[in-house]
Amino acid sequence: MPRTISITKESLVEAAVSLLKREGMDALTARKLAKEAGCSTQPIFRAYQNMDELNADVFGVCAKLFSDHCTSYPADSKVPFVNLGLAYISFAQTNKQVFRLLFLSDNRYGRSLVELLNGETGFLKEQIASARAEGASDPQGLFMKMWMLIHGSACMSLTDDYDLDINATRKLLEDAERVFA
Repeated sequence: MPRTISITKESLVEAAVSLLKREGMDALTARKLAKEAGCSTQPIFRAYQNMDELNADVFGVCAKLFSDHCTSYPADSKVPFVNLGLAYISFAQTNKQVFRLLFLSDNRYGRSLVELLNGETGFLKEQIASARAEGASDPQGLFMKMWMLIHGSACMSLTDDYDLDINATRKLLEDAERVFA
């Protein structure tokens, strides 16, 4: 009778995401993952051809984490791109290593920045449509201007150089939208 496989792709990815959250993507090696998953390296390479294939699955799970965060984040501002900014900055503050993987790494495993920001629900498209509905003559141009501020703020939070609370961040983004519009 063949031996039951107890280490699945799903359990490996779960262990890899846990390791990534604590130590970053550079720590995601077969040996460290095996230790995290409580197995040898053999089950890893039984489930995956190589670490790149595993890393692509980890990236997909992390992209879903971001998408879920954005769609569940309270959308309490009517000002274009403020909700996106608040959700993005919040994600960077609470998921530093995942944020680095998704938005600061060279390899996005075939996904563009727009695809990541849209997530599974079209979050960015909704924000652009909202800007258009609010009267923005160039919603994509407005997004690019706001994006510089949003992304910069999120990156500052990675090094603990961003110390604005949510209300101050909301005001900053709302003021910037008025200036940029």
